[in-house]
Formats: sequence, C-alpha cells, structure tokens
Amino acid sequence: MSDTVPVLDHVDEYLRLAQEYECSDVHLSPFRKPTWRRYGLLQPIWENAEDMTPEDTEKLARRYLPEPELQRLEEKGDVDFAYDPGFGRFRASVVKQRLGWEMVFRVISTNLRTMEDLGLPEAIKPLLEFHNGLILVTGAVGSGKSTTLASLIDRINKQRTDHIITLEDPIEYVIESKGCHVNQREVHTHTDSFSAALRAALREDPDVIMVGEMRNLETISLAITAAETGHLVLATLHTGSAARTLDRVLDVFPTDQREQIRIMVSESLRGVVSQQLVPKADGSGRALALELLVNSPAVSATIRDGKTFMLPGIMQTGKNVGMILMDDALLELYESGIITREECISRAADQIEMRKVLAA
Repeated sequence: MSDTVPVLDHVDEYLRLAQEYECSDVHLSPFRKPTWRRYGLLQPIWENAEDMTPEDTEKLARRYLPEPELQRLEEKGDVDFAYDPGFGRFRASVVKQRLGWEMVFRVISTNLRTMEDLGLPEAIKPLLEFHNGLILVTGAVGSGKSTTLASLIDRINKQRTDHIITLEDPIEYVIESKGCHVNQREVHTHTDSFSAALRAALREDPDVIMVGEMRNLETISLAITAAETGHLVLATLHTGSAARTLDRVLDVFPTDQREQIRIMVSESLRGVVSQQLVPKADGSGRALALELLVNSPAVSATIRDGKTFMLPGIMQTGKNVGMILMDDALLELYESGIITREECISRAADQIEMRKVLAA
C-alpha cells in the first residue's frame, strides 16, 4: 500500500504548488482531499492524500488569517480578501459551512499581461481612446474577466496621462502608475461597498474608473451616471453574452425608469466584451473565446427601442468594425484545432445550430 500524503502545515505550501503547476484555484475542505483546479478541471492534488478533517481546515485557516479577517469570519461566517504571503497574490475566501471551515484560493498572476499576450482583438483598442462612456467585460466566474480588465487599464495607464481609480473586491493586480496616476481601493478594506466607493470616486477628479463588479441597482446607476458625465467607466458583470448583459443592466431598474435608462445606455455604451475560457484539446491549458459588441448607430437604436433580441443579427453584420459572436469565436477555435467538437457544442449559445454547422 502506498504511503498517504499527510495534511501540510500551512496553506502557503499548497499555494506554492498551485503556482508551480499553473493552477487557477485551490480548495481545502473538510472530509475531502486537498483539491485544485488545473486548466479548468477540478481534481485532487494527490490521489493518495489524506482527507482533511474539520480540525485540519480550521487550524490551517487560523494559522494564516490576519486578526481583522479572523474576527470578521467569527462574526459573519465568511470572509474574502487578497492574501499576499510574499511569493504571489491570492484571492482568499474562508467560509463556515455545515461540515466545518472551508478555504478556496484563486491564484492571481502577478504579471500584468498585455492585450497582445491575452490575444484580445484589435477592435477593443479604439474603445479605450474615448474619454467618456461605458465598457463592460462579462462572463462567468473564473472566465478571466479581472485579467482582461487589468490589461485594458494597463494599456490606458501606458498611453494616457489621466487619473485612474480602481474599485475592487479584493485588489487582484497591483497596477503601478505609469503615464497615469493610479489609485486602487479595496471594498471592505478601504470602503464599505462598491456604491460608496463609486460615489466618493466622482469627487476625486477621476478620468477613468474601473468597477470590479456591478452588483446592484445603486452601483449600476452610479456607473451609468459617471459614464454620462465625462468619465470612462470599465466594469464587469456575470453574464454570458452581450445581449444578456444589456438586458441585465436595464432590468435592474424600476419599470418607470427603464425608458430613460435605455436612452442613457444607448448613448454612453462603448462596447461589451463577453468571454469564456475553454479547455484546449491537447490539455495544455485554456483558450479564450471572446464575443465583442461595439456600439454602432444600429446597436444604439436597438438598445433605445428595447429590442436587444435583435443584437446578435446586428453583430453578425458588424464584422467590419470587429464585432464577433461567441458561437463564431468557438467555431474558429474548433476549426483551428484548438478546442474539441464537444467543447465547441457545449459552450455554444445555440447548440442546435452549432451541431448543424459542424455536421455540414
């Protein structure tokens, strides 16, 4: 019988391994083996590891949690913050659950990657030249939104001489001032909420505001107002496509305000980037599949008239300005041999149509 791998002494040991093996997340949970997510797949770090006990996970958590975070965990039952042990940055989340204390860490690459490194389309660059308006980066949790957003801010930082304020929960990428003056604020550490930070930001003479997440009516409303009043606002939402993103933004408002908001969004929107990370066919990592909506007169009219269901058709015909639908991006990755047929179909917005195309 092979020797079992015991529980390690400190969370840092698991995090070093995760960094070394290019993992995106580490899960330390009661009654489970230590687990990581590597290239999108959740699997045990060692098949022959001991299951962790509730005592193990609590001891590990208490050993690394800073005093204020430990206090918040005791009071609220969950806490998340940026953890920096000196060899990297991690987004740490600790929760009390039915079986005990559970920890999840997101590995943050401390190297700010450029738009070129990420393979972002050239059509995004003109959107960053505006001095006002709204750029949305959307996708599911773990689809690389923060990385894309950081690369867009990095490009603005290098090319302009503006005041950039980022509002994040927690701060993931540390962005040093280059051409621009960059201020980074963390929700819970430096401010109570995104909406409070956004309200304060408007009084700090910003040119560019990055909002880590537009979670509620107040934050969305303030972001739209900021975009309308001469600021370039970059923000994220958890939605899967450009059309659904606009529906989500508009639907949070009371019915009697929607017409006015549609007009505001139709005028201030610059573009929507929707993305997902798809496991590569050769198992060597994940590929970026990206949908891009650029606000054109036709897009603006569609939003103003509340006919967002027409957006995919407009995007299909807007390829000359760089627009691309998610299904076309997936098809391109499949035809280049980068992703499998199964991934191409399962991640498509219209799976029936995708099957027909692939069968043709």
